Amino acid sequence: MPRKKKIEMDIVNPNAAGIDVGSKSHFVAVGQALDDVKEFGVYAEDLVELCKWLLSYGVSTVAMESTGDYWQNLYVELQKHGLEVILCNGKFTKHAKGKKTDVKDSRWIQQLHSLRLLSGSFLPDQTTEILRTYCRQRANWIDLASSASHKMQKYLKLLHFRLDVVVN
Repeated sequence: MPRKKKIEMDIVNPNAAGIDVGSKSHFVAVGQALDDVKEFGVYAEDLVELCKWLLSYGVSTVAMESTGDYWQNLYVELQKHGLEVILCNGKFTKHAKGKKTDVKDSRWIQQLHSLRLLSGSFLPDQTTEILRTYCRQRANWIDLASSASHKMQKYLKLLHFRLDVVVN
């Protein structure tokens, strides 16, 4: 049976880190050795410590998955510390073989990022994000008003008050 050839790719981005984002902790890899992975908490002081740790290793760019809302505070803190952040869709960072662990995931994201195989998701600028938030809130208020109006009409019908007939 012929042996499969292992394809070696050159590291294009040596100052890359990978982060497996979680709800209770973040696993950060700055290389492929087990010693190159460290777990950090999710509180503000933990995120500052994480950033300082990355900078102490000379990291200039970080890739991480956009997991729920857990990535948002980390993203802001990384940018505050001058790091380039690539926010990736999880379907592009899935690792096919072996048992899934946070350490393996962070190392896999770091490896893909060091080879420049990850592309970032679209993130709007601050003005666009504010406008989108206002538009979403307005749509929510309109839905709530509509729902309340329908409920009032329903209950009035149950009480034999037919305002819809009187108005027409």
